[in-house]
This record gives sequence, C-alpha cells and structure tokens, in this order.
Amino acid sequence: MLGPDSESWRHVLDWRLLLGSGRALLLQVAHPTVGAGVAQYSDFLQRPWHRLRRTVDSLMTMNYGQHRAVVEAKRLREMHESFKGIDHHGHRYSALNPDAYWWVHATLFEGTLDTHANYATPIPRSAQERLYREWREMGEVLGLNAKRMPDDLDGFFRYFDSMVAECLEDNASVRKVLGALGDRRPQCPPGCPPPVWRLLGPMSSDAILTATVGTLPPVLRARFGLQWTERGDRNLGALKLAVRLGMPLLPDKVRYHPMALAAKRAARP
Repeated sequence: MLGPDSESWRHVLDWRLLLGSGRALLLQVAHPTVGAGVAQYSDFLQRPWHRLRRTVDSLMTMNYGQHRAVVEAKRLREMHESFKGIDHHGHRYSALNPDAYWWVHATLFEGTLDTHANYATPIPRSAQERLYREWREMGEVLGLNAKRMPDDLDGFFRYFDSMVAECLEDNASVRKVLGALGDRRPQCPPGCPPPVWRLLGPMSSDAILTATVGTLPPVLRARFGLQWTERGDRNLGALKLAVRLGMPLLPDKVRYHPMALAAKRAARP
C-alpha cells in the first residue's frame, strides 16, 4: 500500500488535478472501447461535474485509502463488469477489456505529470520513475496483469505516444464530452453552494474547457477538429500563471482533497 514516503502522496493531493480531469476523460473516451461504454452507460452528460469529481475521489481512494484501495478496486471492477455491448464499428466490447482498462489507468498517470507540468512544478525525472512504479503496483491492485503495463517510464511514453498516434479516435463520446465541458450552465457540483455556483459556474466551465483543449496533444486536437487560437493560448497561459501563484496561498483545507489532507495529518508523528 502507498504511504507518506511515496511519490503518489507527494504529487496526487490537491485540487489542481480537477483541471486535468477533463483532458484525461477526453483521452479515455477517444479509445474505441471506452468511448462505446461511456456512450451507452455513462451519466456524464447529465452530471458532468459529478463525474469529474467521482474520478478524482476514486483516484484519491486508491492513493490514500490504504485498505480501502482494495475495496475501491473491487467496486470499480464490479461496476464495470456489466458494461458490455456492440460499438459503432460493429465489434463486441467489454469495459473490462484489459487493454482499455489499462488505458484508463494510464491516462491518470500521464495526466498527473501533465497537470504538474502546466499548473505546478514539473515532477523531476527520477520522481516520475518512482511514481510510475507505484502506478504499476496500483494497476495490479485494480486487477491488471503486470505484463500488460510497460516495464519502465520510457516504455510508458512510447506506449502513450503510439496510442495517441494509432488508436484514439473522434467518436460520439468525444463529441458529448466536449459539449458537456463547454456547457456554461452545468449542474452544481457536490459540495458547492448553488448561489456560489451560479456566479462561478460559467468561469469554471471556461477554465476546464481551455485547460482540456489547450493541453491535448496537438495531433489529437487536429484529429478532433478543434481550433486553437492565439487568444486560447493567452487564456491558457493566464490560467497556468494564476493557478501556480494562487494555489500555494490557499489554506490546506481548501487546497487539498479532504482524503489527502486527512491521510497526511494522520501520518504526522
């Protein structure tokens, strides 16, 4: 199990991860199998912010939940076990297809690196290598076969680049996710007072959409037919600067996910 000395506890802990969650989800649903499952079973369109929050909460449980990580892994597999059908290519699919299940886990690792590079301090190479080893261990807890996961960080980057170049596609789920992220009137996320959300919701949607489109691999952005302008680049630069400067000034109870904060406090001598 992961603990206070792990790279995961050092780098997977604050709400900056939410800025990268839309990008990770878009990478996930661009996989034909994942996209088919989301199109037929997900409630993302009805409750996009709930879905993004659940993704972050689940990741936090796998990192900080100790014995609950095994329970969470079992819950995830049981939940996805019935997600089966025919995709838009006419192929049978299962949400527990090992390649697709690993791809989802892989995007969360790559997304953690990307989020730190854009909105915090880039994670040093040696720490990335340790974090990847931890992610592989977490993958085994999730039920993934170690042989399906690249052995080292270089192998992971080769795998990720080949998936972007050769496997990911524009599909109905990609369109739905982009549409939901661009909705300036999404449902209020859990834990946020409705009056506050009426004020902040449109700005939050703009920030998430900018963060999602602006940080996608350029080849994928082109494949999706997404335009990226100089204005978008300026907005993304301003967002990065604001988050880098502003996040460290926030108190711990606002900055950190509650599960991460509780685990770190409990681990103090």
